[in-house]
Amino acid sequence: MPTLLLNKPYEVLTQFTDEAGRRTLKDYVLVPNVYPVGRLDYDSEGLLLLTDDKQLQHRLSDPRFKVPKTYHAQVEGLVSEVALGQLRQGVQIKDGLTLPAAARDLPETDPTGPWPRTPPIRYRAAIPTSWLELTISQGMNRQVRKMCAAVDLPCLRLVRVALGPLGLGELAPGQWRELTAAEVQVLRGLGQPTGPSGPRATRTVGASRPKRRYS
Repeated sequence: MPTLLLNKPYEVLTQFTDEAGRRTLKDYVLVPNVYPVGRLDYDSEGLLLLTDDKQLQHRLSDPRFKVPKTYHAQVEGLVSEVALGQLRQGVQIKDGLTLPAAARDLPETDPTGPWPRTPPIRYRAAIPTSWLELTISQGMNRQVRKMCAAVDLPCLRLVRVALGPLGLGELAPGQWRELTAAEVQVLRGLGQPTGPSGPRATRTVGASRPKRRYS
């Protein structure tokens, strides 16, 4: 049963067909009978899993298991400790109150990053931008973008960089690789079902995050 890790490019649909002629997964993945695990928005980038393993797909997609997902967000404005504190406590968005997130500022270290976005983010001399990292374990619609907006940091670019301990590594946009049996086994152990008496999953993000930044 193949399980693939794709670095989904910007403006690619998380599906294999589109009547409007937009780019889809079919433009990058020719392996038959694999399906995306969850979804990544058309205007978001980064880590997307595809598999033919229905049990694994269910475990990673079902919100009861609280599987941690880590994102790097480029936002308008400067990230403050006040904003980070709000994100760590949970913020009110249209869909409800979010669970506490792991949040940290990402200091500017490499403005070129591992890949430029096409088209690039519009540059505004009067409005600074910055990057932050968020790890969430929910699956509300466009949740990270709404969380950033809730603390007055409009999201300009969003890249998913990790699912649990599994990171993008050196994959360029549009590239994919097959996961090893050991990696799939780790994914099977992520999260725990939650309910009225169930425990919450522990966030685990390993050392396989990208070491560089995005532009």
